[in-house]
Amino acid sequence: MTKKFYLTTAVPYVNAAPHIGFALEVVQADVLARYHRSLKEDVFFLAGTDENSLKNFQAAQKEGITTQKLVDRNSKVFKNLGPALNLSFDDFIRTTESRHIKGAQKLWQATQKNIYKKKYKGLYCVGCEMFFKESELENGLCPEHKTKPEVIEEENYFFKLSNYQKQLEKIIESGEIEIIPESRKNETLSFIKSGLEDFSISRSAKRGDGWGIEVPGDNSQRVYVWFDALINYITALGYGSNNLERYKKYWPADLHCIGKGILRFHAIYWPAMLLSVGLPLPKKIFVHGYLTTEGQKMSKSLGNVIDPFELVEKYGADPVRYFLLREFSSTEDGDFSIKRLEERYNADLANGLGNLVSRVLTLSEKIEPEKENIPTQGRDPGIKDAVKGELVSKIKLTKKNYQRALEEIKFNEALEAIWGLVSDCDNFVEKNKPWELDKGSDRFKDVISELLTAVKESALLLKPFLPQTAEKILKQIKENKKAEALFPRL
Repeated sequence: MTKKFYLTTAVPYVNAAPHIGFALEVVQADVLARYHRSLKEDVFFLAGTDENSLKNFQAAQKEGITTQKLVDRNSKVFKNLGPALNLSFDDFIRTTESRHIKGAQKLWQATQKNIYKKKYKGLYCVGCEMFFKESELENGLCPEHKTKPEVIEEENYFFKLSNYQKQLEKIIESGEIEIIPESRKNETLSFIKSGLEDFSISRSAKRGDGWGIEVPGDNSQRVYVWFDALINYITALGYGSNNLERYKKYWPADLHCIGKGILRFHAIYWPAMLLSVGLPLPKKIFVHGYLTTEGQKMSKSLGNVIDPFELVEKYGADPVRYFLLREFSSTEDGDFSIKRLEERYNADLANGLGNLVSRVLTLSEKIEPEKENIPTQGRDPGIKDAVKGELVSKIKLTKKNYQRALEEIKFNEALEAIWGLVSDCDNFVEKNKPWELDKGSDRFKDVISELLTAVKESALLLKPFLPQTAEKILKQIKENKKAEALFPRL
C-alpha cells in the first residue's frame, strides 16, 4: 500500500498582496512535497487563503470597495504564486468557499459541549487577529506589529480550552505531535504550563459589518477568524460534505508548515478543537523563522515588504527558490538582501553549478554518443554503470547527507550537500585535466563518464529545489545536447 503524505501551508490573510516572507513558506512546503513524491509516496499538498478576517474588511473599507471584491482580487494574486514560483500544490482552498463554510459550521456544532457565551473585555490586535494579555505586550504594543491593541468589550462565544490543559501538555511533551525545532516545542509547553484560558471564538457581526462565517443559530455573531481558518485543513479534504473519501485517505496531516507567529494556534488551539470532536491530531508541525529587512520583521502591516513576483521576473523562479532555501536556516530568522541574492546567484549558480554543467557537457561532445559508458538517449545509467572512481563514493555520501537533511527539514544543509558534490566535480576536473587527454583514450572516456554521472545525480537531487534547472540538465545529458547557459551572469 502506498504511503500517503499530506502537508499544508498556513492560509495567509489577503488584506494585501503576498510578500517574500510567505513565498519562503510555500517554497519550503513545495520542496517537501516534491521530495516525498520522489519517494513514490501519495502526496497531497494544500495551500490557500484566509478571507474572513477583520483585516480584510478594514483593507476593503480603506480602498472603498466591498470586502468580497477585495478578497476575490487578492486571493487570485496569492494563487498566482503557484505558476510564478513553480509550486506543485494539489489544491488551493479559499475560506469563503461554500465547502469551507459548511465544514466550519459543522465543526462548531460538533463541539457545542465546549462552547459557552459570556461578556468579555480584552486587548485585541487586528494584525494578529488575537487577544493579548497585558503581560504579553512590549511597551504596551503588539510584539508582532508594534501597534497598540484595541480595547474590545462585547459578548462572545468562548471555547473551553482550559478543559484540555493536561491532555495537550502530554501530547506535546510525548511528541505525539512533533514540533520542529525543539525550541518551539519548549515554547509551546511553557505556554501550556503557564495555564490555558478559554478563548473567544466569535465576534459581533456588527464589528465587521456582517463579514465572516455566521455562527450556527446566531446571526448576530461571526465565527472567530482563527477558529474558522484552522478548519481549512480538513474542509479541503471534504469534511462537512457528503464525500469523505479524500478526508479518510489523507487526514491526519503529516505536516503543517507555518511561521513562528502562529505556533500557538496550530500547536494548542487546533489540537484542542480536534480533541473536542474526536478527530485525529496532525503528526508534525514545522515552524520556520521570519524574513526580516534591516532586522525588522517583514510585514504587510509594517509596509516593508518585498514583492516575490518582481524578484521572479528579474532573476527567475529557480534562483529565487535557491536563495530562499540556501541562504537561511530553515527555522531561524534571516535578513533578506538583494545584494546577497545577487552574490549567491553569481557564485553558486552561474559560476558554480552552471559552469560545471557547461564544462562537462562541452567535453562530452567530443565522445561519440553511442559509446557504452556515456549517458545517451533512452538510457538511464546509475552509479554502477560509471567507472568506479573517485566520485562514486562522493555521490553516495552526498545522497546520504541530503536525505538526512531533508528528513530533518534542513533545506540549506541539503543544498550544501549538493554543492559539496559540485565542488568535488570541479576538483576532479582540475586534477584529471581531461582537456589534456587523448579524446579517443579510455582514460578520457572514463573521466567524462564519471563526471556525467555525478552531474546527472546532482540534477536528480536538485529536482525538489530547482525543478526547471534540474529538468534542463537532465534533458541536455539525455539528448546529448550542446551545453546551454543555465544562469547568465548578472
